[in-house]
Amino acid sequence: MLIGEYRHSVDIKGRVNFPVKLREDLGDRFIVTRGLDNCLFVYSLSEWKILDERIRAMPMSKSRGIQRFLFASACEVEPDKQGRILIPGHLRSHAGLEREVVVIGASSRAEIWDQARWEENCGSLTSDTMITAMDELGF
Repeated sequence: MLIGEYRHSVDIKGRVNFPVKLREDLGDRFIVTRGLDNCLFVYSLSEWKILDERIRAMPMSKSRGIQRFLFASACEVEPDKQGRILIPGHLRSHAGLEREVVVIGASSRAEIWDQARWEENCGSLTSDTMITAMDELGF
């Protein structure tokens, strides 16, 4: 399970030091793609395969937009010896990643956020919205 919040910087070459704890769970190579809420989603190869299978099982009329959104922008990355991954320019642009980023564990995937956008997103989560969500999940 991917958990935790880690703060890093994007270097001038577009690389981010990816947290060791998350790399341990994701493996030697993993997938980075566009995510919702203007962040990036990061999947292990095994989770990516599960996601692919689920999307393929959907009717094309419902899955084509999801396929285009996730697969067209996806890239496989492999951390270098310092634990950095190169985030392609089109993905940095999608997430607004310029300097300070937050990498979070989100259960079966990780997410990469612009730090200011992450803090804004967290600020919008209130006790009331969490209570509603927890009720829907049966907590």
